[in-house]
Amino acid sequence: MFRNGLEPWHLLIVAIVVIVLFGSKKLPDTARALGKSLRILKSETRAMETDEVEERRDPAAS
Repeated sequence: MFRNGLEPWHLLIVAIVVIVLFGSKKLPDTARALGKSLRILKSETRAMETDEVEERRDPAAS
């Protein structure tokens, strides 16, 4: 039934539907907001890793 599950033309159709639904004007703003969110997530992840390393070095500090 799903032997050829996802082919390149499927992705093309999905991209066209997204452009039609959201419009070409909102897509750059949406991409910019997504990029900003990913940068925030990445920086928070780094901060958590740094906190864990510091906690392992000196557990009495917290």
